[in-house]
Amino acid sequence: MSPVPRREERALVSERVFRSLSEAVLSGRYAPGEKLPTQRRLAAELGVNMASVREAVKRLEQLRLVDVRHGDAMRVTDWRAHGGLDVIAAVLARAGEVERDTLTDILEARRLMLIAVAGLAAQRRSGAQAARLQELATRMDEVDDREAAQAVDFGFMSDLVDATGNLVLVLVMNSIRAIYFERPTLFAAVVSDHADLVPLYRRVADAVAQEDPSAAVEAVGELAAAQEARVISSAPS
Repeated sequence: MSPVPRREERALVSERVFRSLSEAVLSGRYAPGEKLPTQRRLAAELGVNMASVREAVKRLEQLRLVDVRHGDAMRVTDWRAHGGLDVIAAVLARAGEVERDTLTDILEARRLMLIAVAGLAAQRRSGAQAARLQELATRMDEVDDREAAQAVDFGFMSDLVDATGNLVLVLVMNSIRAIYFERPTLFAAVVSDHADLVPLYRRVADAVAQEDPSAAVEAVGELAAAQEARVISSAPS
């Protein structure tokens, strides 16, 4: 087996440091406003070099989990007050285990967002966007493996969001994409027995094409609820 390249090895070490520190912050081991140990001390305690600690701290700062000021100690922020969607992935998988409450919150938020999105999409979609949704609904009936079905599902939902013409919703969907594909096996049940869900994809696509917001909302609500139940029931306890 060939040795791991130095840059890749450092990235792996930095990831381990990041997960250790983010777990400490997210679990409440360090309270908001509390000082973290110095980077030098963290490196010594974790048995890693300073470069790996600096990279991990930079990621923590980007997620607004810590506040780093020149000449002052690193302080833990109130991530519930200041964090964004990008922190959800770290919250979802703390200490290598799935946070079921967070997973439930993600799926509930997804369902509620899609319900609002479907109504807007039915009112604002272009002809090309409507046709694309119908094409993807048909493709869902043709795929025969989980990975392909997940890709079609996310493409369908992304196109539904695009059809609203709302930039903020599009950016929210980008954040969801990162969570969805970072842990694809966790969300695999979204498309379990996907053939049974095909009629719902078609109902959503047809309602959008017919510019019928009420029908689109009803259909996507049923689809998202069915997917939500599948994921929750298959998630590790």
